[in-house]
Parts: sequence; C-alpha cells; structure tokens
Amino acid sequence: MNPLLSHDPTIETAGPPVTDWRGQALAFAATCLLALILTPLHDVLDHANTAMLFLLLVALVAFRLGRRAAIVAAFASVALFDFFFIPPRFSFAVSDAQYLVVFAVMLVVALIITRLTAGLQRSAEEAIAREAQMRSLNGLAQALAGALSHQQVAQATRTYLGAGFRATSWLFVAGRGDTVKLVEEGNRVSMLAEHAAAQRVFKQRESMEFDDTTDGDVHCLYLPLSVATHTHGVLAIAIPREHVGSLTGQRPLIEAMASLVATAIERVHLVELAHESQIGMVSERLRSSVLSALSHDVRTPLAALFGLADSLVRAHPPLPPAAQETAGAIRDQAARLDRMVGNLLDMARLQCGAVTLRKEWQPLEEVIGASIKLLGSSLAQHEITVSLPRDLPPLEFDAVLMERVFCNLLENAAKYSPPGAPIGISAHAQPDVVVIEVRNPGAGFAPDRLQRVFELFERGAAESVVPGVGVGLAICRAIVEAHGGGIVAENPAGGGACVRFTLPRGTPPTMETESVAAGTE
Repeated sequence: MNPLLSHDPTIETAGPPVTDWRGQALAFAATCLLALILTPLHDVLDHANTAMLFLLLVALVAFRLGRRAAIVAAFASVALFDFFFIPPRFSFAVSDAQYLVVFAVMLVVALIITRLTAGLQRSAEEAIAREAQMRSLNGLAQALAGALSHQQVAQATRTYLGAGFRATSWLFVAGRGDTVKLVEEGNRVSMLAEHAAAQRVFKQRESMEFDDTTDGDVHCLYLPLSVATHTHGVLAIAIPREHVGSLTGQRPLIEAMASLVATAIERVHLVELAHESQIGMVSERLRSSVLSALSHDVRTPLAALFGLADSLVRAHPPLPPAAQETAGAIRDQAARLDRMVGNLLDMARLQCGAVTLRKEWQPLEEVIGASIKLLGSSLAQHEITVSLPRDLPPLEFDAVLMERVFCNLLENAAKYSPPGAPIGISAHAQPDVVVIEVRNPGAGFAPDRLQRVFELFERGAAESVVPGVGVGLAICRAIVEAHGGGIVAENPAGGGACVRFTLPRGTPPTMETESVAAGTE
C-alpha cells in the first residue's frame, strides 16, 4: 500500500485487504456455493446460461479479491460446470467431445475476464493514487505560494513529506559564495555529515542517495533545488527503511515537489531583493532630499552672516582690534560652514545624477592656483608647495568640480596637519594618466580606515575634535570617478598622509604657435 494513500482519509478502497490464501479460498467457496445453488435449476436453465453465471462469478471475484483468486475461480467454474451440469452428471467424464471446446472457451473467456477486470481495477487504483498525489501536490503548491520566508517553505515541505512519505526533511539554501546554510536547526543536522553532503550536492548540481545508520536505519536523499541555470539550495530527505520501497515509484513526484520548492525559494529570494532595493531607493531618495533641503535652507542665512561679518571687518572707521578680530573669526567660520554645506549640496546632486560635466582642455596649474586662492585664510598657517613638471600636458576636466576636489583635499590636509607644517601638491605624467598627489605631515589616516575614508559620512578617525561631517573625500571620489579616474589614500613610509588620484590624459587638441599663426596672415 502506498504510504501516501494510507494517510489520505478521502480515499476509499474496494474493501479491506485480503491475503492471497484467504482470497483463493473464498473464490473456491463462492464457486462451489454457486454450483450448489444452480444444481436444482438444472432442468430450468440451459447450459449456456449456467456458463454465463459462472463467468459472472469469475468477474466479481476478479474485481473483489484480485487476479489470483479469479484464476482459482475460473478453473473451479470449469470443473464444477463439468461435474454438475454436463452429462454424464456427477462425473468428470464427457460424453460428447464438443463439450471440450465449451470448457476451453469458457476457461479462456474466464481468464480474459480475469485479466481485464484486474487491469481495470489496477488502473482505477492508480488513477485514485495519482489523484491523491496531485491533490496533495496542489496543497503543497498553495502552501508554498503563500510562503514569505525560507522558514515557511521548510515547514510546508516538512509537513508534506511527513504526511505523504513518513519522511523528515531539511532545507539548505544558498549562502555567501558557493556554500549552503541550514534554514532550521534539527537534531540530526547538528552533525557535520548532513551539511557536508548538502554542500557536495549543491556544488555538483546532482542528486545523491545513501543509507545512513548513524541515527536510525534510514535512507537519505539529497536533491538540488535548481531553477533554470541557478541552484538555490538543497533539500535533504530521510525516509525510514521500511518505506524505501515506495520511493522508487514516487521519485517523479518527489522531483516535482522539489521543483515547487525551488520555485518558492527563488520567489522568496526575488521578493527579498526587491524589498531591499526598494528600501535602498527610498533611503537614498530621502537622504538626498534632506541634504538638498538642508543645504538650501542653511545657505541663505550663512551668506547673510558672512556678508555682515565681512562688512564689520572692512568697516570705516575700523572697529577696535578685539572686535575686528572677532568679526574676522565669525567671517572665517561662516565661510568654512558655507563650504561644508556646499559639500553636502554637491554630494546630494552627485548622488541623484543632477551634475553634468562641462569638460574643457586646460592646464592643471590654473585650477590648483584658483583652489589655493579660494581657501585663503584656511591655509594661512601652512606653506603650500606645488611641484609640476614643465611638460605636463593639459587635461580635459570640469574646472569647477576639479576645483572642489583640490579645495577639499587641501582643507583636509590643513585640518589634520600641525600649524606651520608644509602641504605639498605634485603631479607626474604616465602613458595613460596623470597622477596628482596631495601630501601633508601629521598622524595620517587610521590604518583600518584607508579603504573607508572615501565613503559618505566617514571620518578619518572614529573620534576627532576636528570639525567636519565626512563628505569631502566622498565628493572627491565621486568627481574623480566621474572623470574616469581613481583615487586612493595611503600613509607614506616617512609619516603623514597622502591622497593620490588620477585623471585620463586623453589626446589634447593641437595648438598653433603665435609665429605660425602670424605667418599665415
């Protein structure tokens, strides 16, 4: 009996199971009883009708008791028909040889009826079994369709296999890299063997079967959960040894169930990705909106504050020295805060893609000089040295954005350098790029943050008294990468800090000299 059918209360069989010997005995007894009933009617019924009644009994026995019992009834019907109804009666002797043909035809027809009836019964049982399987599989599909997590998928699968096959299952899903992880911990899978087997099946993308006697006499089946060309995990099934016989015939059903589980896991995975993507988009949009609104709302009073402080510094007649110094400090801090807010606004624009590069071919020293002049008092306590080769080619870049890069790098160097320390800017050309470096003495970057200092709101030190919000280097990276270059931070062997970035050389346009231009006039 199929375990799947034995657990389905909606399926009704033709009757209680009967053993072979009991069925054959009942078939012989029923044939004898029919012969006894028909014997008094010998003079009423002709031989053809009597034979038909025996054939009807054979069909009923085949339907009710099975093929072997029907074969016994077929031979018994021929023998009793000969003994009780064919002259000479109550003897197996035959007076007319034509009755031998009747016996042979009767036996052949009985055996054919037996075979057809048994086949129809077997087909009916198989149809009922398939219906039960499809109904059970449809129930699993409905349960998996409502699953929103791997845990729910594992629970639905475990319930289905437990009811249908008396089996236990564990679900492994793809983790980081080419590994699998168990969805729910259990008693047996606490051992390393199960996880190792699941890992092997996941890598090879092939099913595996083996007998496991370490925790009871069970048969283990591991199926890869594959959809198209991607494998989402492994389903491990442990079936008791006494029910392994049903596994052979039910293998297509189990594989169909595994396909449903794989589809459910893929759907859960896609839902998680869509949810994470939506959360990321909403977070980025909200952050950009907050930064943009904050920058615009703060910049107007900052401009007014800077203008008022600057007017006090330039007042005529001049203010007392102490008041003029205070006004100058207010002006400088307002300018610094304005640059900080400008960085926030630039970062918001870069993240939302609202910045368009206006590239032009121009010398690098011009934008460096403009950046130094723009910072003004912020670099007053430092000596700036610029080392550029004479044959440095012009580069194609957005001067306004590149000026922002140099301002942020120089301001960071000034903030994290001791007063009076020199700050150096150098550049050299390579075959495909121009390398620009900004160096400063001091403590340098934290060694564990060299790869993170260019992230948004990341500071060079976890705790620092130096003012800043951690967007300057992030803006530098965004601008440099928008120009097709790269940027890194390092701590030189001699101490201090160095930020190095590259810009593509490209092919600058040909410039005619003044002498050539004059000769053509």
